Amino acid sequence: MNNKINNWVKKNEETIKSTYDDLHSNPEVSWKEVDTTKYLCSKLEQLGIQYETFEDQTGVVGYWGNSEDGPIVGIRADMDALWQLVDEEWQANHSCGHDSHMTMVLHAITCLKEIGFEPKGLIKIIFQPAEESGNGAKAIIEKGIIADLHYLLGIHVRPIQEMPFGVASPAIYHGAATLLKGEVKGRQSHGARPHLGINVADSMASIIQAINSIKMDPTVSASAKVTMVRAGGDNLNIIPDFAEFGIDVRAEQNSVMTDLIEKVHHVTITAGSINFAKVSLEPQASMVAAERSVELEELVKEAIVEAIGENGLFPAPVTPGGEDFHFYKMTYPNLQSTMVGLGTGLTPGLHHPKMKFNLDSLFNGVKILSLSLVKILDQ
Repeated sequence: MNNKINNWVKKNEETIKSTYDDLHSNPEVSWKEVDTTKYLCSKLEQLGIQYETFEDQTGVVGYWGNSEDGPIVGIRADMDALWQLVDEEWQANHSCGHDSHMTMVLHAITCLKEIGFEPKGLIKIIFQPAEESGNGAKAIIEKGIIADLHYLLGIHVRPIQEMPFGVASPAIYHGAATLLKGEVKGRQSHGARPHLGINVADSMASIIQAINSIKMDPTVSASAKVTMVRAGGDNLNIIPDFAEFGIDVRAEQNSVMTDLIEKVHHVTITAGSINFAKVSLEPQASMVAAERSVELEELVKEAIVEAIGENGLFPAPVTPGGEDFHFYKMTYPNLQSTMVGLGTGLTPGLHHPKMKFNLDSLFNGVKILSLSLVKILDQ
C-alpha cells in the first residue's frame, strides 16, 4: 500500500500544487468561507463521495465507507484565512496554512480512492470553518459530527523555528489560549482640572503593570500580556473617560490556564478600579491545550517512518500556539485524536503576512495522512 501511495503522489504532484494554488488564491475569513465550501463540495462530488453542508454556517463533511464494517475515523482540515494588512492593504490572507491543510486532506482521500482502497469502516472528511475564531470546532461538535468517532486526524504546517523541512511529528502539543476583552469607564474633565475626572489612562497603566506582575510556576510555560489598548479621542487636553483593551493569555496545561485566568481577572479588576474607574472583562475566544492519545500517536509514528523514512520522524513540538482542534478530545475524552506536525521550512512564521513554505512538503503530508488512515482502518 505504501508503494501505491508513493507512486500516486509522484504522479499527481502538479495536481496537488494546483489545488493548493486554487485555495490559496481565494482566501476567506471565519464564517465566510462560502466559495471555499463550494470548491470542496465539487471535489467531493467528483470523487463520488456523499457530503453534508449546513444551512446556518460554512463547512462541509464528506462520508466514505460504512460504520458497520469497522471504526469511524475523522480527518479534519481547517478552512479560514486571517484578515491582515498585506502590502498596506487590508485583505483576507492564508498565512496560517489552512489552504495547505485542505489540500493535503482532500488529496489523501483522492489518493486512497484512486488506488482502490476500500475503508473497513467509515471515514468522515471534515472541512471545518472558523478555526481562527476559536469557535469552529465547537460548531462542528454541536452538529453531532464528532459524537460517534473513534479516531480523529488533523495536520498543521510548522514554522522553521519548530522543525525543518522534510520531517514530521506524530503530534503537536499546543497550549491553551484565551483572549479577553475589557472596558474601563471613568469621567471626563478638562486637562487643567484632573481632580474632577477619572482618568482611564491611569487605569490602563495600572492594569498593564498588574498583568506583567503575575507570577506562575516557572516550570510550566504560561504568559499573560496586554495586546491592545484604545483610549481617549483627538483632543489632548481632555481627561479620557473610556478605554478598551485586550489580553492574550497562554498556558501549556489546561489546569494552569484555569489558575492564570483567575489571577488575570482579579488583578485587572483590582488594579483598574483603584482610581474609582469601573472595569469589566469578558472572554472573546478560548482554545484548550492538547491532551495525548498515545495509541493513535504510535500508529501515526509508524506511518511517518514508512512514508518518509526514519530520518523523517521528528519529536512532537510543545508550542504556545493554540488550536481549536483540541476541543474535540476535550469534549469526548475517549476519542483518540492527534494532529500531525509537518516540517515545511516555513518562514518567517505563522500568521506573518508574507508567510511562505516549501510546497514540496505537501507531498509528505498527503503520504502520511493516506497511510495513517490505512493503518487505522486495517487494524
